[in-house]
Amino acid sequence: MTRHDVIAFTTAVAEKIGPLSRYVHFGLTSSDVVDTSLSLLIQQSGEVLLADVKALLSTLQERALEFRDLPTIGRSHGIFAEPTSFGLKFLGWFCEWRRNLSELKTAFEGARFGKLSGAVGASPHFGPKFEERVLRTLGLKREEVSTQVIPRDRHARVLNSLAVCGASLERIAVELRHLQRSEVGEVQEGFKRGQKGSSAMPHKRNPISSENLTGCARILRAYSQAALENVALWHERDISHSSVERVIFPDAMIILDYALNRMNQILKELLVRKDRVKENLEMAGDTVFSGHYLLELVKKGATREDAYAWVQECALKSFDGQGEFLELLGADLRIKKYLSLPEVKKLGSLKHQLRHVSAIYQHVFRQRVFADTHHLGVAE
Repeated sequence: MTRHDVIAFTTAVAEKIGPLSRYVHFGLTSSDVVDTSLSLLIQQSGEVLLADVKALLSTLQERALEFRDLPTIGRSHGIFAEPTSFGLKFLGWFCEWRRNLSELKTAFEGARFGKLSGAVGASPHFGPKFEERVLRTLGLKREEVSTQVIPRDRHARVLNSLAVCGASLERIAVELRHLQRSEVGEVQEGFKRGQKGSSAMPHKRNPISSENLTGCARILRAYSQAALENVALWHERDISHSSVERVIFPDAMIILDYALNRMNQILKELLVRKDRVKENLEMAGDTVFSGHYLLELVKKGATREDAYAWVQECALKSFDGQGEFLELLGADLRIKKYLSLPEVKKLGSLKHQLRHVSAIYQHVFRQRVFADTHHLGVAE
């Protein structure tokens, strides 16, 4: 009958408690209640999500250390590039999620604000000190200057942070999807007994979990856009944001909670096929070390243009089956003027290529590796 949620609530309360109901909602407007309660819900949900991220960080750290010494072929544009460490994939994701943890904390803290300032924010019934005292008992801060609502830039930052988390999950998911392609075959998602990959093709083992999380990321990005649209309201407030927030906040929080837990499970169960990683690295051949020869020739006095042309010529001959790349380099009279055969062999080695990987790990973990998820290099 009332077509107003807060009035319906206060009316129902009045029917139960009688004359004392005159003090319920005294001096408040609906958004004093709704916005302040939303801030509390954001904080409670935030605690769950932060715990999820810490669990994911722990798994990423564990798998980064597990595969630190596993050489793999790196790819740019989907094409063989240079060798790298398979563990660096996980280490890079670890660093990204360490940043996400920090950004989420900042966003949630930025939403730790309530208001009891009345219909247009002028505090005509209670002064700011009273408002601040009441909000403090709820673990909230007083919005310095409110209108009828808390400014929606705070809420947009929360949804933007959730969207970035979705994008970070998708970054991992896309990599895992590519690595599971039949012609790559370097990883496999966990596959339970009795699980089916395709209704038509019994042999299929599809990367459905990673694909699922790519879809979740799309929703989180869309909700971020909706939150940005909510920032600009008419004068001291209109209601255009309300219906949006009733959907996007609970849904985004639930989706990210689900996605973080599912990604954590994917990574825990992920099978890395070391034999396939090795096969692909060997298939790439020695041409993947071409950058070392280019730079060493430049160091020794060759022009960059000449060095590039000489190395490229040897690489193309190797591709055409006219010889092994390192042998072609060692036999090229122009290159011989600058590089001896032992130097050629040294530069074309995994040991040389990956010699700084340990230093990268040491820098990330600040020369200590913590197993405790409370000590992941992030200030609490």
